[in-house]
Amino acid sequence: MIRDRILRGDYPFGTVLSRRRLAAEFHMSFLPITEALQRLEHEGLVERRPRAGTRVRTPTPDEIAGFYVLREALESQAARLCAVEATAAERVELREMAADLDRAFSPSSKDRQTPARLFRVFRSHAQLHTRIAECARCPVLFEAIEKNRVLVFNFLLNMAAHVTTLPGNFHHDIIEAIASGDPERAEAAMRYHIRFGLERNLHQLAPLIGKNVWRHARNERNHPARQGASNNKKISQKSVA
Repeated sequence: MIRDRILRGDYPFGTVLSRRRLAAEFHMSFLPITEALQRLEHEGLVERRPRAGTRVRTPTPDEIAGFYVLREALESQAARLCAVEATAAERVELREMAADLDRAFSPSSKDRQTPARLFRVFRSHAQLHTRIAECARCPVLFEAIEKNRVLVFNFLLNMAAHVTTLPGNFHHDIIEAIASGDPERAEAAMRYHIRFGLERNLHQLAPLIGKNVWRHARNERNHPARQGASNNKKISQKSVA
């Protein structure tokens, strides 16, 4: 329950989480609340500070940039494997999930800015990416994505950044690249998707986590490990057209 409240944005970054208040809010004793907060601390969603108590953790620009490096590595490999391993029925399923998601992010989608609706949309987004990882047929890779909370953290950042619209066919393009059966094309599409998300979220989160966020955005574009990133957008767009 507390986890959902954080992901939904009911408890924004920096919110102090008083055990007494939470116990009263959820009509529970201190013990289950304490255990829940300990699990959330392990997941990286909350933090405890001396004399400050427990609060919703505000990620640093370094942590956000590092998270996207990890996410890109894991999910790009999942896309490659999914392109080879997914069955015909699974490709149809992924296309349907992507189409529903793109409609939800369309500028014409009604009430898209309500927190409750955004929560449902981002849950669907996480489900699509989870399904891609499942269809990759690599349990170790899937477990790494789960263990590193890649999709949970992305969910949190999307909600905090209050993302309401995306380019047309944004998820359709990923699935079409995967459905082509070409692992190179699938990887390129996923890399573009994730890098776009990095810059969009850094831009949106700048007022919350500080202006240094732009330095990290520039570093991400120019980092040696990402040589050619500026060209990948063109390559990826061409490959998923």
